[in-house]
Amino acid sequence: MSALAVGLALAVPAQAQDAAAIIGAEKARDAALQENIALDYVTQLTTRFGPRPAGSASETAAAEWAAGYMRDHGFRNVRIQEFPLVGWDRGEESAAIVGTNAQPLVVAALGHSPATPDGGLEAEVVRFSTLEAFQAVPDGSLAGKIAYVDAGQLVPMQTGAGYGPLTRIRGAGPALAGQKGAVAFIMRSVGSDEHRMPHTGTTRYVNGVVPVPAFALSAPDADQLSRLISYGEPVRMRLSSTARTYQTTSRNVIGDLPGRMRPEEIIVLGSHMDSWDLGTGAIDDGAGGAITLAAARAIADQGRTERTIRVILFGAEEVAQPVDTGNGGGAYLRSLSPEDLANHVFTGESDFGADRVYALQLPVGAQTGVFADAANRVLYPIGVLRSSEPELDGGVDIGPIVQAGVPVFGLKQDGLRYFDLHHTADDTLDKIDPEQLSQNVAAWAGLVSLVANSDVDFRAMVPATPTP
Repeated sequence: MSALAVGLALAVPAQAQDAAAIIGAEKARDAALQENIALDYVTQLTTRFGPRPAGSASETAAAEWAAGYMRDHGFRNVRIQEFPLVGWDRGEESAAIVGTNAQPLVVAALGHSPATPDGGLEAEVVRFSTLEAFQAVPDGSLAGKIAYVDAGQLVPMQTGAGYGPLTRIRGAGPALAGQKGAVAFIMRSVGSDEHRMPHTGTTRYVNGVVPVPAFALSAPDADQLSRLISYGEPVRMRLSSTARTYQTTSRNVIGDLPGRMRPEEIIVLGSHMDSWDLGTGAIDDGAGGAITLAAARAIADQGRTERTIRVILFGAEEVAQPVDTGNGGGAYLRSLSPEDLANHVFTGESDFGADRVYALQLPVGAQTGVFADAANRVLYPIGVLRSSEPELDGGVDIGPIVQAGVPVFGLKQDGLRYFDLHHTADDTLDKIDPEQLSQNVAAWAGLVSLVANSDVDFRAMVPATPTP
């Protein structure tokens, strides 16, 4: 027995991470570096089905195929969990500056935005440089105008931290526009690229509706429009959209690798099946399903684990709804009895592309100690460093069960180029680096194997008094 394993056994006998578990995790990690299931899965998914908007026929077909793929790769208890959804179809859209400076613009309607009146709408544009400046104008003061928020380009960061401050504009903008009297809302699309490819994304319902048609401008077109407005003369735009909503269903695809000793204890690995309609959803989030499915398979190839590993391909992650149901993650939570939920011992989500994992964040209370040391031993050789920061929410899909008390981990990916591609027509298979994809699978396989063959109770590790 190694010195580390002896230390583990002496330190916490009830939660000991024995040498066999560490060796098994290292074997799963190394095997995952050589696997090809992840690339095969995401290649077939994006090639066979292309875009997979939530509730669409392509999402439905992809879910049926993915269930078969799981069965073919040894998953048990494979099932499809269906739930109701308001779907959204983009239809056709266009935008142009009219008048003296007439020219076309490249836009994408925001998800669940309503259509314009037949034939489109035309109005003067009023620009704001921040959401706060937009909020500050009096209600009704933009009557008959198009509200435009240009808060600048998203700054690329490894953590992706620049995304949140801009997506709040996308979420709140249409409702504010309606409140201020505007006939439409436009914004610089939330991306870090300079390509003439706008980034779509969902907006927010207020009292069951999205109040006005809403669009994202590509970065070069946002620059163009802002320059014209800066010259001091009124700028008018024509906007057109035939978007529509409809009643439909979405679905979660669930598959298990049952545990040998404690099969009732479940580790959930999450990602989402649906995608936006502009690209083929390779990095968002075909890659996530590929990573979690392949990691689970690499672990199982080393032998049955003590705990059950459950892979869930969630439906309808990308879109808001008139009533907040949590979409696929909420549907899954509602299917669990209190006893089932209590047996969910660990969860994590892969939904940040396919570029390399660089850090591990463990649940609150578990950032240091015997398990954290063991995880560091398994992950450090592939360039994954243990973080002192805990993981708190995991992501949209697993968010409902995390809020219900399931301990969550995070394998943090390099996000420097993610928002160049995210929610655009450029989200396609060729953007995935196979070597970095395999490193992701290895990180997931190593960590999850360690948990699946241990008796660590992460719920019990939460401090009685949370750290401020």
